[in-house]
Order: sequence, then C-alpha cells, then structure tokens
Amino acid sequence: MNTSFNHPLDARARQLLRTLIARYIAEGQPIGSRTLAKASGLDVSPATIRNIMADLEEFGLVAAPHTSAGRVPTAQGYRVFVDSLLETRPLGEVEMNQLRRELPTGASTPDLLGSATSLLSQMTHFVGVVSVPRRDEFPFRHIDFVQLDANRVLVILVFTDGQVQNRVIEAQRAYGPAELEQVANYLNANFGGLRLDEIRARLLREMREEGTRLNSLLAAAVEVAQQAFGDNADNDMLVAGHTNLMDQGTTDVDRLRELFEAFQRKRDLLQLLERCSRAQGVRLFIGEESGFAALDSYSLVTAPYGVGSRVLGVLGVIGPTRMAYERVIPVVQATASIISGALKRSQPTL
Repeated sequence: MNTSFNHPLDARARQLLRTLIARYIAEGQPIGSRTLAKASGLDVSPATIRNIMADLEEFGLVAAPHTSAGRVPTAQGYRVFVDSLLETRPLGEVEMNQLRRELPTGASTPDLLGSATSLLSQMTHFVGVVSVPRRDEFPFRHIDFVQLDANRVLVILVFTDGQVQNRVIEAQRAYGPAELEQVANYLNANFGGLRLDEIRARLLREMREEGTRLNSLLAAAVEVAQQAFGDNADNDMLVAGHTNLMDQGTTDVDRLRELFEAFQRKRDLLQLLERCSRAQGVRLFIGEESGFAALDSYSLVTAPYGVGSRVLGVLGVIGPTRMAYERVIPVVQATASIISGALKRSQPTL
C-alpha cells in the first residue's frame, strides 16, 4: 500500500492529520481548528494549528467543503493515514471465536463462503464480497454416469470439498450402461484426487502417446471426460449487505445506484478482485485508486484466501472512504486466514 505522497510531515502535522481523520470517521462532520486544538493534545496556539492545516490542504491531504470553516480528509489524506499513521490490532478472542464458530472446518465450500460474506457485512456494517473459485480449482473425488437416452448422459461429479455437480453431456455415439460403468471405474481409479484441468491434460497426453493403438476404453474416457470436465467458466461473486451503504448518510444517490448496478453485473468487480488475487496480504483501494468508476466514492479492503501458495479467491469489504480502517482491516485479514485454514483441513489434497 504505497503512497505517491512525497512531502515530509513533521510530528505535529502527523498528529493533527491523524486526529482530524479519526474525528471525521467518528462524526462525519468537517473538523474545525478549535476542535483539533482540544482533541490533538498538542500544546500549540490556534494560529499554529491553522497554519499547519493550511499546509495539509496545500499538500492535498485535507479539503474545506463548500464554505465550511472545518476540513475533511481527501482520498490522498486517507492514503497517507492508512500507510503511515494507522495502528491496527488483531481481532480480540471473542470475535476470533465467532469467526471460527461460524466458519467451521468440514462445511462445504459454498456454505463456507456464503457464511464469510455475511460475517464480513455483519462485523463491519458495510458490504461483504467474496469471489467464488471455479469448480476446476478443486480436485474431484468420484464420478458416475447415468444414461438418459441414446446419446445423452448425466454426469454426477463429487468434489473433495463435498460439492456435487450434475452435468448433462451429448456424446458423439451411444454408450450402454455397462460401458459407462467401465469408464467411470477407470476415471475413479486413475484420476481421483486430481483437478479437472489436470485430468484433461493427462487424458490428452495419454491419447497422444497411445496414437493409433488407442484402446476403446481410453477413447471412451477421453470423449466423455472432455465434456464432463470441460472448462467451467462459472466464476461468481457473493455479495451481502448492500443496504448497509444506505445507512452511511450517503447523499450521492446516483453514485450509490451505480454501485448497486455494479453488484448486479458483477463482471467489473470480479475483474478488480482478480487483480487483488495477485497481491499478497491485504490490499486497499481508496476512492478513484481502483480505476473503477462505481467505487470512486468508496473504499475496498481485500485479502486473498486459498491453500498454501494456491490462491482460490479474494474476499473483502466495500464501504465509504470514511470507514474505520483500523477495524475493517483486521476483520478482513482474520476472515481470509480462517477461510484458508478451513479449506486446508477440509481438502488436504488441494
């Protein structure tokens, strides 16, 4: 979370900026020099505080809205605050126990991620978002085939995280029940515990190696597996707590409507979360930093989750730039950590 702000701030300016942002986050009203003088704990004259505030305004860290005598932080002011002035603490044991209790090991991945989305919203009072991994990110455990008619086959896929998917494929030729059972036994015996992309690659490699000697069982397995394990571009995003943003005193209804529409479309937000998945640890976008117009008046705090070095998705919180970052960041960090741990224990083959 680097900042492009290059002006050095002395100790008094840092203390005033920290105090102003903390008061503004708590109260939502422009903060005047007299209030800062009392709240900052600095033994300086009101004139000195006004001079320092004028410098902070010149640096682009605070602004005076309309004709107000008070000042509010800018997006760059929040960035300096988060990068160099913010002090965060790990969540307390009570909240950690709540997360562990409501994100249990052994829950199916959809249930786990759905609970995480709701918890992020409940604990921060903002919007919780979680990107859902593609199904082919998970190893498959078992496969069964059921003949529907001459060429149509129902594929029942069971994954290591307990999720079951049913897919109907259109085979190029008719398969009898005995042949389908033989193919299922072959796939279960040789490919159980592998991800779908690994199965596709291995089957194609074996097919090339067999060449003209391709036996009927392998040929049948390749045909049905190419469809049953085909690319499943079902990336999705879970969202909870939309209406929390309406309780934050937002007056820009058009901007709020634009964000709600983005939640419905999902595509742009998913692309933004995908960018976040390539960064380690917490990533924070403040206002226009995301490059996503719908978030210009909001902040997004994210963290990736996964197993080991394998990132499976990203979770986070969307709220106004006037959010309590010292509160939201630990919630996002802890949730990502607990989700990763639950996935690792539930799916050791990942």
